[in-house]
Amino acid sequence: MSKKPLPNPYTSNINHSDKWQQRIAQVAYRFNQQYQNQTFELPAEVQAMPIYREWMTGILPGKIVSPFWEIAQPQKNQHCLDIGCGVSFLIYPWRDWQAFFYGQEISNIARDTLNSRGSQLNSKLFKGVELGPAHHLNYSPGQFDLAIATGFSCYFPLEYWQEVLLDVKRVLKPGGQFVFDILNPEQPLAEDWAVLETYLGAEVFLEPVAEWEKTVKAAGAKVVTQQSGELFDLYKVRF
Repeated sequence: MSKKPLPNPYTSNINHSDKWQQRIAQVAYRFNQQYQNQTFELPAEVQAMPIYREWMTGILPGKIVSPFWEIAQPQKNQHCLDIGCGVSFLIYPWRDWQAFFYGQEISNIARDTLNSRGSQLNSKLFKGVELGPAHHLNYSPGQFDLAIATGFSCYFPLEYWQEVLLDVKRVLKPGGQFVFDILNPEQPLAEDWAVLETYLGAEVFLEPVAEWEKTVKAAGAKVVTQQSGELFDLYKVRF
């Protein structure tokens, strides 16, 4: 943790009657620290872990990124929603894909960064980022051809993702696709990564893959494609 706790602006924008608000605020705080390059103070036993050294040297991000475009590349003129988008419009080649980008994010730092820079990069394709959680999407029914949610499912229990899947289904067009990733607890790095993330401020849930697949099926979604990575498995589903 950092020496000086930072205020979390997200907490003033959430619904405090929502049972998930505390966890959402916690995850937002963890990523706000990262986006602001704040110092994380971790115990010596965590710093001694090989995965910590990979995190410090910048090797780890390459292992945890989920290349959603390999199983669902956005197509020209598609309306795409990136849930938990971070600063993805600045990283991924949305301009090459010629797809319209919409985002929703719990980090106000990431939201502000994208909204200030996205339109400068491409005012036609960039449609703005909303501040809000994944289970309450600030968009209209049937608005999107493709929805993406990578890099954050592991911070929430499956009960939360039941709600996310239902709201994603609402905003997708008939036949639209949803691409998301899950942390595979069977991967060799999974437990160490979960320890590291917990000390960085966001508890990780190690849910069995079979339980994830039950949750997807219960939401009325069918798995179209699945792809495994070093830590995360990617899924493309249709409702």
